[in-house]
Amino acid sequence: MVDPSVERPAPASEVSNLPPSAPWSNHGRTLAAWTTVSIVVVGSAVAAIGILASLAWLFWVGMAVMVAGVLVGKVLQMVGYGQGGANTLSRQARARAAGSGH
Repeated sequence: MVDPSVERPAPASEVSNLPPSAPWSNHGRTLAAWTTVSIVVVGSAVAAIGILASLAWLFWVGMAVMVAGVLVGKVLQMVGYGQGGANTLSRQARARAAGSGH
């Protein structure tokens, strides 16, 4: 038997406390985000191999690569390749113009 309390609609008081819906965004599809994630994934794979092989130096190399990835991503964000950055916005505008046939 299904519990009826689970399938009830939310009271108006709960709905009124929700924040307004957020405007559309690119959800991190930026050069800074992709670069950061790629470098951090490679660094974590190297660190994992270091753990599996019992090589402390390889683990620390992987950790250093991960830290470097975060720093590279931050630098890219600061120079305009992150979400809301000038380079990202201009690239999105060019993509919209190309997609609309202009």
